[in-house]
Amino acid sequence: MRLYSGLGDQFLKDVRYNTLSEKLRKAFESYYGRSVALSELHSWNNSLQYVANLVDENNLLSNMIVLELELPYSSYRIDCMFFGKDKNNEDNVVVIELKQWSEVQDCDVENNIITRFGGSEVMVSHPSFQVEGYHFFLKDFYEIFEEDNIDLSSIVYCHNYTKSTNTILFSPKFESILKRFPVFTRDDFQKIGEYLRERLEKGDGLEIFNRFEQSNIRPSKKLLEHARTMIEGQKAFTLIDDQLIVNNTIIDRAKKCAKKQTKSVIIVKGGPGTGKSVIALNALAELASSGLSIFHSTGSKSFTETLKKIVGPQASNLFRYFNNFSELKILDNEIDVLICDEAHRIRTTSNNRYTPKTEKSELPQVEQLIKAAKLTIFFIDDFQVVRPGEVGSSELLKETATKFNAEIFEFELKSQFRCNGSDGYLNWIDNTLQIRETANQFHTSEEKMDFRIFSSPEELYAEIKKRNKEKYNSARLVAGFCWPWSDPYPDGTLVNDVVIGDFKISWEGREGKRLAKGIPPWYQWAYNPNGVNQCGCIYTIQGFEFDYIGVIIGNDIVYDPISKTWIGKPENSCDPVVKRDKANFITHVKQVYRVLLSRGMKGCYVYFTDKNTEEFFKSRIRYKVE
Repeated sequence: MRLYSGLGDQFLKDVRYNTLSEKLRKAFESYYGRSVALSELHSWNNSLQYVANLVDENNLLSNMIVLELELPYSSYRIDCMFFGKDKNNEDNVVVIELKQWSEVQDCDVENNIITRFGGSEVMVSHPSFQVEGYHFFLKDFYEIFEEDNIDLSSIVYCHNYTKSTNTILFSPKFESILKRFPVFTRDDFQKIGEYLRERLEKGDGLEIFNRFEQSNIRPSKKLLEHARTMIEGQKAFTLIDDQLIVNNTIIDRAKKCAKKQTKSVIIVKGGPGTGKSVIALNALAELASSGLSIFHSTGSKSFTETLKKIVGPQASNLFRYFNNFSELKILDNEIDVLICDEAHRIRTTSNNRYTPKTEKSELPQVEQLIKAAKLTIFFIDDFQVVRPGEVGSSELLKETATKFNAEIFEFELKSQFRCNGSDGYLNWIDNTLQIRETANQFHTSEEKMDFRIFSSPEELYAEIKKRNKEKYNSARLVAGFCWPWSDPYPDGTLVNDVVIGDFKISWEGREGKRLAKGIPPWYQWAYNPNGVNQCGCIYTIQGFEFDYIGVIIGNDIVYDPISKTWIGKPENSCDPVVKRDKANFITHVKQVYRVLLSRGMKGCYVYFTDKNTEEFFKSRIRYKVE
């Protein structure tokens, strides 16, 4: 998707007649279903005049220009792209990242700088690293750059910045990245013109653009498919924008942690699909061979055991659980770097019913984690706490880090790569479940995320099995915990506990019970190909992603059309821990369904056991009128 495309001469007319920003605004609101932020409108009006000057001065009238191209499976957009031929008739595409910065400050985090945004100072990655991310993201997904011999170049244009008063962007430490992805400033109008003419002077951009538009897009990448190659040191995912800033900070503080006298804590907030686990594994892989003592930890057996199985026995010792870091086992600062993924699953303490009396500790689990390491990194979603006893929150992390006088870095990942890159879909789910108010009250049939409501569980499950057959191990069926979870039969086969009319299916296999051949225990359900034959629940799906997810929404919460609110029905829940916490029951169950509905990368298919709830969801969908 793009907000604008046109030949250079048309682009110039749109700028001169002041119609360009209006075209961009209309395209944005039509596609995203919400108003454009005033700051973005100002940015278009400001920066695109400088692009128009380049087009006019360098006679790029028959080159194709694209503005605000949304990257595949993402909500990130590239500012500007030029298409054309050079003097040797070779095909070229040039990406331009536009920056309105007039000055920046140095930063003690390697590869990052400080700039001002919205009246505040913010830490960002150097713009050359940012455009590098876009560059390789395009190459990762558009087959045309591999098959059609098109040269892709990527640059930054800081049209308000001048080297005569601020030289930070051109510090010697950035020399290598600047050679590959150069930055042009206000002083470089002629130089950037020469750069563009060298690649685009013969024009004829429409034909190249049409091939780009028709290019096959490679399938989206799933974390588990690449976890082993990442740990082995092979780059699998391109980090961009806020992901890159976080990764730079982690690597920098990890390298410096041995020399620092104080602890460091990095808190990374982000909703489903924002790349928290990708950054966590990327940092683990990059630091594992550095000589530092480093561990990846979670509070999820299914997620951790799956990662251990994928990476193999040699690397599996890098993966632990939160309760492995009790102060009775680990000395203060014994670990250099501790990565805590799914930190919303942090418990009150590390004690459980299996903890020997001599090993029990009253120290809160979050304090144990920070105490154990010089650098502790927490990846967290404040809206994914799904059961009592899980107390992880960004506020708790900050409060605890302050107790240790730790240096604190806090980041929020806003753009996501799941749900076909649709922020609108996730905002719609939050709004519809009344978790938080968002601008996305309606899901539209034009949305990238394929959301469908099925009239029967049989039809829903048939579609999931069809999708799973189309691509190996790519789809799963899950449900709210509204049915009992029985022990297997004596022969190891599973009881069909989930019963809706004539539809019957079992939950995952129980741990510690005899299971028939081919039936995975619950903590292997997400990765084992036979998992498609059972129904998963919140405790097996959290942390995972599939191309397609089928969700059975039970009647543990229902929408009441009279009061226009969600009503909790703990009597219909079979989760004994959650139903006992009646004060927070509805909050936990809402967040359970939020997780279930956000596990799909391409599509989410749903069956509702309660028809009022189904009708409410249908009322929040707008279909395009042909």
